[in-house]
Amino acid sequence: MVNRGPNMKTIAGALLAIVALCGLAASADAAGAQRKTPYWGSLSAGQARMRTGPGRTYPANWLYQRQGLPVQVIEVYPGWRKVRDPEGTEGWMIGNLVSDQRAGMIKGTVAALRDSPNPGAKIVWRAEPGVVGRIDKCGGGWCRIDVHGRGGYVEATHLWGVDPGETIN
Repeated sequence: MVNRGPNMKTIAGALLAIVALCGLAASADAAGAQRKTPYWGSLSAGQARMRTGPGRTYPANWLYQRQGLPVQVIEVYPGWRKVRDPEGTEGWMIGNLVSDQRAGMIKGTVAALRDSPNPGAKIVWRAEPGVVGRIDKCGGGWCRIDVHGRGGYVEATHLWGVDPGETIN
């Protein structure tokens, strides 16, 4: 048998896959570009560099190593997002490092996570400042947060990652 290199079907299939991936990335970036800023998201990777400008040639000033950390997107540039972290630091990240998944971080003092959105409800967990979790829903001044499978309701005033009075379904 003679090896004549890759056949045309293999090359065509690879090219179609590349075009499809580029289309997905472009549509995801277009969706982010159409959202009104500011909006909330979270880091989608275990490591994410924050840069001083929207491009890889700009110096990185921070390396985040906390997947799921809530961030506020304050500006959008093609392929890039300018974000604000919980400490107030602002900078640019590659767009695919910022997810639309809502997250919140406990702020202030230890917060009680309750079994229902009511100040008299049973406390099921307590969370220290800095604890990060996925936000399922918010309403009436309460948010349901899940921290590695341990969930509960916390008063929205104890969270960084939601706007005052915001409703999330």
